Amino acid sequence: MPNQVTMPRLDKDMEEGRIATWHRAEGDEITKGDVLFEIETDKAAVEVEAEHDGHLHHIALASGESAPVESVVAWIYAAGEKVGPPPEAPAPAPAPPSAAPDESTPSAQDPAPQDRAPREAAPLAAGPAAGPSDGRVLATPVARAEAGARGLSLRDITGTGPAARIQKSDVLAAADASAPASAAPPLQPENPPGPLSVLSTGGGDRLPMVMIHGFLADASGWEKLARPLGRDRAVHRIELPCHGRSPLGRIADFADLVRYLRHAFDSIDTERCHLVGHSLGAALALALADTRPRRIASLTLIAPAGLGPEINGDAISGMCRATRADSLGPWMKLLTADPDAIGWSYVQAAAAGRRDPALRAAQSALADALFPDGVQAFDMRAALERLDMPTRIIWGREDRMIPWRHALHAPGHVALNLFRGVGHMPHYEIPERIEPLLAQLP
Repeated sequence: MPNQVTMPRLDKDMEEGRIATWHRAEGDEITKGDVLFEIETDKAAVEVEAEHDGHLHHIALASGESAPVESVVAWIYAAGEKVGPPPEAPAPAPAPPSAAPDESTPSAQDPAPQDRAPREAAPLAAGPAAGPSDGRVLATPVARAEAGARGLSLRDITGTGPAARIQKSDVLAAADASAPASAAPPLQPENPPGPLSVLSTGGGDRLPMVMIHGFLADASGWEKLARPLGRDRAVHRIELPCHGRSPLGRIADFADLVRYLRHAFDSIDTERCHLVGHSLGAALALALADTRPRRIASLTLIAPAGLGPEINGDAISGMCRATRADSLGPWMKLLTADPDAIGWSYVQAAAAGRRDPALRAAQSALADALFPDGVQAFDMRAALERLDMPTRIIWGREDRMIPWRHALHAPGHVALNLFRGVGHMPHYEIPERIEPLLAQLP
């Protein structure tokens, strides 16, 4: 019996995936570990590798087509195994049920995958697909983000991927070729803050919301909340230095990082807003609220850093050191109470975004400045006591990164929401329960 090649599940809420590019063609000889195709996501082009040796046959989807997760998209026949008609594939397993509908997932707009008619097998050319004829530039999402962060035009970069698709490695090569030999890092503590990336979406008459992600995350981590909240208000997501599309550079300490964030916050065109932060981003949000109280209508802190010295230093060091998905995955699974909530393909996407050695070095230096010897080197408890705007702390009781009991340091005027069966990322694990808490804000 040939081995199945299935559409992977990136996370527990994903219902279908779209093949961006096939790297191998019908009849190709395959070695375990070969990249078969890419799935394009908001964060990266996730490479799906072969799990068996053999020959690729019965490709059911062409580039650009979608299928339910865990459905069979091709088969790999072992050497000498007779190739007959396509085997009958089992129906894909349904997505895990959630406590309430999450309007940020595809299921809120599209019919359930089981209700769609099955697709006919689509022919695939043996060679690379032709590029678009309308002048568009083919590039992976992570390559586009890298080019934007470095101020490079994709039209000036030669792609080496399938169909001349531009990969992140192509952008890095172009950046190396164009940079002066003595180029300094984009950010230095003694210089004025450089422009950080701010992703602005949504719109409406309600007060805007500003979100700050945590360490080793980026703006995409807020997607499950930003989509529904953006229906009637503007949502601005700030990306930290050395994260996402923001520039690299060395940060001296927490106070130095606050200066960069304050500069980015002041650049947002809003007189008053609701401020939301997660983990390190929550500590930064607290610092902003302490120095910009007139602009903050409310403050929401999700698993905040800065309320006690303890932190999982081993996990932070492990994620900073990781150069491959194999070494990154075990640490990432500590972020959620249910390890299966972070799938293998999600880990691959995160690893793909950290292939740049300069990025890893900058993040490791930042971790050393903020969490020396595996402790939190900053204390925000006094700032929390000084706040007079409505403030809420949200935490999972199974947090394995920062002890949830740090929330008990909060003064009596701060509201606490402590969730059982939830880890360090409540906004990712239970967005259907966090979104109403934010949606009720005026």
